[in-house]
Amino acid sequence: MGRTRIRDIRHEELINATITAVHKRGYAVVTMAEIAAEAGASAASINYYFGSKEKLMEATMRRLLTLLKEAMLERYAEAKTPHDRLMAVIDANFSDRLYTIEQCSIWMQFWANAPYAPALQRLHRINRARVTSHVRAELHALVAPKHRETVREALQSYMDGIWLEAAQSATSLNPSQARRDARDVANLLLASKT
Repeated sequence: MGRTRIRDIRHEELINATITAVHKRGYAVVTMAEIAAEAGASAASINYYFGSKEKLMEATMRRLLTLLKEAMLERYAEAKTPHDRLMAVIDANFSDRLYTIEQCSIWMQFWANAPYAPALQRLHRINRARVTSHVRAELHALVAPKHRETVREALQSYMDGIWLEAAQSATSLNPSQARRDARDVANLLLASKT
């Protein structure tokens, strides 16, 4: 295993600072100077590493998308049946590493800003297509054809709604409870539409 480069460490620090600063102030109003101060750096360092606040947001969202992808792959590795794989998708969306107030907050702000920034819009489309594809694939074996899209939409809407509520939470989140609740909702949907 190679050594971690200073550049990679700095990127990670600035991305973590972005998550914190955007949560505190909001993407529309947070400045590069505030993000840099959160990281104990200068605004020039953001320009040096990323070029702009928009590119820093893009890099931050890419990191969070990578966390989601890794969480899915970890859970898929243990899943044996379509039901297990559907639960893996659900569990990944509420993984301990991803489901925090700060990260839910930045996801909501990302979704709100994606229509107005082509790079963010592209990331949003990729993520939405990935999750939708995984859910559809597993529902194919679990739900009658005429109900699949209804179940998929209901499940994804439920997950999005939980993230929206979490972004506004005044108390810390409980990822394991969120996973249990989402699994319960999925199982209720499956039982009603098989």
